[in-house]
Amino acid sequence: MKRERCIVSACLTGLCTRYDGRSKPDRRCLAMLEQFCWLPVCPEQLGGLPTPRIPADLTGSGADVLAGRAAVITKEGADVTRQFIAGAEAVLQIAQAQNIRLALLKARSPSCGLTPQPGVTAALLLAHGIEVMEF
Repeated sequence: MKRERCIVSACLTGLCTRYDGRSKPDRRCLAMLEQFCWLPVCPEQLGGLPTPRIPADLTGSGADVLAGRAAVITKEGADVTRQFIAGAEAVLQIAQAQNIRLALLKARSPSCGLTPQPGVTAALLLAHGIEVMEF
């Protein structure tokens, strides 16, 4: 029996890809992954940012960043918008190439989070009809 595929934030699976060089494994997410064939992704790494890296915040929503109305700025004031968009686009390409319709992403992330507002990757995936769940 062939299992449906999904993508998942790499840090949720135990990979050390977070900005602080750590992982953030989530038991609920890992349990859900048992029913899928899954691909771990880190949009920030795919966009060319190192691990560890300086934390960053959105100046608007992820959709605003994609539309050029907002930016992603590190705590030190560096603009990393280009890298966040490139990483989001890379994740979307992976999802589309694999016919993936579900993404399990890290909450409260400027890339992956849905709340309090969608991050850059979450916004791009949602705009392309891919369901996003946050953990």
